[in-house]
Parts: sequence; structure tokens; C-alpha cells
Amino acid sequence: MPSRPQAPESGPRPRQDPEAFLRRLEWTVIRRLDGVLFGDYRTLFRGFGLDLADLREYQYGDDVRHIDWNVTARLQTPYVREYHEDRDVTAWFLLDLSPSLDTGAHAAKRTVSAEFTAVLARLLARHGNRVGALLYGEKMDAVLPPRTGRAQVLELLARIRARPERTQSAPTDLGAFLRDAGKMLRRRSLVFVVSDFVSAPGWSTALANLSRRHEVVAVRLYDPLEAELPELGMFLVQDAETGEQVFVDSTDRGFRKRFAKAAEAHEETLHAGFRAAGVDVLELATDDELFDALLRFTRLRKLRSRMAAGAVRPAGMTAGVAPA
Repeated sequence: MPSRPQAPESGPRPRQDPEAFLRRLEWTVIRRLDGVLFGDYRTLFRGFGLDLADLREYQYGDDVRHIDWNVTARLQTPYVREYHEDRDVTAWFLLDLSPSLDTGAHAAKRTVSAEFTAVLARLLARHGNRVGALLYGEKMDAVLPPRTGRAQVLELLARIRARPERTQSAPTDLGAFLRDAGKMLRRRSLVFVVSDFVSAPGWSTALANLSRRHEVVAVRLYDPLEAELPELGMFLVQDAETGEQVFVDSTDRGFRKRFAKAAEAHEETLHAGFRAAGVDVLELATDDELFDALLRFTRLRKLRSRMAAGAVRPAGMTAGVAPA
């Protein structure tokens, strides 16, 4: 799908020194999360054991990725593998830093991406888990190998901060990025795909393939203005990917209606892609409070754990998508 015209960003880029940037988040977000979670990180960040412990018959809610197909074919009954769980997690942040991430009316989507990544990476790293990152511009062009510790989080923030702003580039191909990532990530990991998913088609299949080996969470960044155009008169908009500019008349009711219809169709396509990929989704708006958004993520992960144990999904909650 070609990227849609977007208003230029008015929010600041995360040009704050990485140390000061992280320290601010530690005081404003991470300390508050500590008070709410009371150390309950196991539900959010499960380890991925590699040692086979046992085989048992498949039960409703089991992860189909654990089905042993050889035993299933031999006994004509589905069987799943059980593992000794490794308490340590290796987490990868797959960061889309294409030009559309530099837009946003409240804050740049790149700023929101940096804040989310810093908080999650810090929570993971300080509990002894390793975090790494793959960065995408026009292609996957940087790799930060996974390590533990606060210094690793600061290095990741410095990498994001050092990326130059670009007004145009080749159309984003998120599918190619995810396929390249799948070739690199051999060991089963917790993978956060952080993007606005403004991309050429094909990313959903690549995301589904990635989720077959890894525990994948899609973090979809968006700006409220992408859904509804305000009545602001004539103004210039710029395609976030190609740099093409055009004047639009936002007082034209027909134009605003067509814009809203196209945005609704894009949303439906996007969510259909997430459902097809079978991944958890956290939707993060540029005007969201990060603390509140992460609480939504916490509820989603806990719900998924209960569902795996046979619980019924609450009415009104879409599978795999953190509620607003």
C-alpha cells in the first residue's frame, strides 16, 4: 500500500541526551510500573526453554507451534512437546525508522518508538535478560547484538538518536525487513516489531512466518490525524515516504469524507493482516500516555496466559489486540 499523505510533524524528535532521556523515563514510567506490577514480569516476559521435558496430548489453548507432528502422525492424535523453561529471555527490537516515523501532530512517531523501546528494554535488561535491535531505514542497515545492562539500553537509544532525518526514500518494504530478520534470529526470542506499518504489501505473511519461531508482539504506532482530517482550511501535506507535496482544502466536506473512508479501509486491512499473522498487537498513538499504554499491554499478556490455561476471552475484547 503506498503511504498516504501526512501532515509534517510538530512534535520534537528525541534529541535529548540518551542518559537524560532514559533517566526521565525511569522516573516517570518505569518506577510507576514497578509499583503496579510488583515484580510480576514473568507473565509479560516468559522464558523460552530449549530442553524437551515431556510429551502429552494436545489440549484446547495449547500453542500449536509446540505440536510434535511426527508423534501426532504416528499415534493419529495431536501431541505437544513440553519444555523445561529457561527463565532468561533474549529480546529483539525490530525498529522501523523510515521517514513516515518522523511525522506526528502531537509527537513524532519516532519519539514514541524511542520511549517505548527504552522502557521495555530497560525492564528486560535489568532483570538479567539480553536485548538487541535491528534497525531499518530503506533496508535493514544496523544490528545491535543482544547484551544485558543499562549501558546496552543507552547504546540502543544513541543508535536511534543518531539516525538522520530524511524527507524522502524508497517506499518502505516491511516484509523484506521481517524476512531478513527471520534469517538472522536463530534462537527463539521475544520480538517486538515497532512500526507504523505504512509499507508495501506482503508484511503480514512475513510477520506470520516470524511468529512461527518467535514470540512476536507488533507495536503499531499511529497519529490520530491519520484517521480524521481536521477542518483547518488550505494547507500543504507531504507524503512521508516519497516527499511528494500537495495542497489540500480541508474545508471540502467531500474530501474529508473520502479521506476518512480511505483511512477506515486502511485500518481494516491492517487489522486483517495482524489477525492473519496471529500476533499480539499494542496500538500506540502519538498522544498516548506511555504508562497507560503499557498497562494495556500488561492486561493483554495476562489475558493471553489465562486463555492458554483454558480461560474464556472477555466479551468485547479482540484477540491479540491490546484494548484502548
